[in-house]
Amino acid sequence: MLLQGKKALIFGIANERSIAYGIASQMKQQGARLAFSYAGEAIKKRIDPIGEELGADFLVQCDVTSDEDVTRCADTVRDHWGDIDILVHSVAFANRDDLKGRFIDTSRDGFLLAQNISAYSLVSLCKAFEPMMNQGGSVMAMTYYGSEKVITNYNVMGVAKATLEACVRYLAADLGEKGIRINALSAGPIKTLASSGISGFKTILHTIEERAPLHRNVTQNDVGKAALYLASDLSSGTTGEIIYVDSGYNIMGI
Repeated sequence: MLLQGKKALIFGIANERSIAYGIASQMKQQGARLAFSYAGEAIKKRIDPIGEELGADFLVQCDVTSDEDVTRCADTVRDHWGDIDILVHSVAFANRDDLKGRFIDTSRDGFLLAQNISAYSLVSLCKAFEPMMNQGGSVMAMTYYGSEKVITNYNVMGVAKATLEACVRYLAADLGEKGIRINALSAGPIKTLASSGISGFKTILHTIEERAPLHRNVTQNDVGKAALYLASDLSSGTTGEIIYVDSGYNIMGI
């Protein structure tokens, strides 16, 4: 199995429709040991049964907007495992009001909130977990095509994802000194709790089916399989990259 005995810490499972759930499921099938984070008690109630289903070693509370919480989370993981091999960042948030209408109307607070949760949290988590990540370790983040092209109503989240992708490249330079890789998966649109906040999301799904080379939308399992590549030694020479899992939509022009 590709990940036999590897320890994977996964941030961002909200329910069984989450992209992070698809990643966790695929990693479990390939022998990984799992641990999940949760932001608060409401989320914990949702992922408790998922933890049981997938045999997670433990759950750990972490509010990624709090440096103290991130430090406490890292300490907890160290107490349980001592070290880790894989870190999955599937965390993003923007105010619903900033995901419709004109991007120019984004508030300062809304802009900073999206950047803090969706992009800076990756930097914060990498800093906290770098000391306990094993040689050959892998970090991966989730992004979307709206980081480089204008997607209607994606607005401030597109800008946050662009920041996230730049962070991946700069972090690759830092983490590479210790033999740690970091990449991002740019998944096509998937029906998740997060995507439900984007106005006109059904239209986006229909457009992919119509225009993408594979003429279908991707699933959580599609993304999970790509995550296996990034988590395993199969990608030992790959870092700082954006890997597209979008049925090929990103290659299409007029």
